[in-house]
Amino acid sequence: MVAYLLLALAIAVEVAATVALRSSDGFTRLVPSLIVVSGYAVAFYLLALVLRSMPVSVTYAVWSAVGTAAIAVIGMTALGEPATALKIASLVVIVAGVVGLNAAGGAR
Repeated sequence: MVAYLLLALAIAVEVAATVALRSSDGFTRLVPSLIVVSGYAVAFYLLALVLRSMPVSVTYAVWSAVGTAAIAVIGMTALGEPATALKIASLVVIVAGVVGLNAAGGAR
């Protein structure tokens, strides 16, 4: 249970860092750049803690897929990116893949 909470926190921090990456303007703006670098460092640290008790296949799949889906949704809802049918269908496939990996098991 603690591992899933740490994983959720790692995802949230990574998503925040990725959103800040857009604001960093190619690492030319100091504060957003610091948020990006420190956010990714914290996210990877938390991910390393999660890997103590969860298999890497499930951990990384959940981390990358949920992060990707969250960034895509943020882009479509808050950043003015188009929400096409193909984008939404692709997000559904990503989520289905993560659910499938979790259903396949492998938890330690």
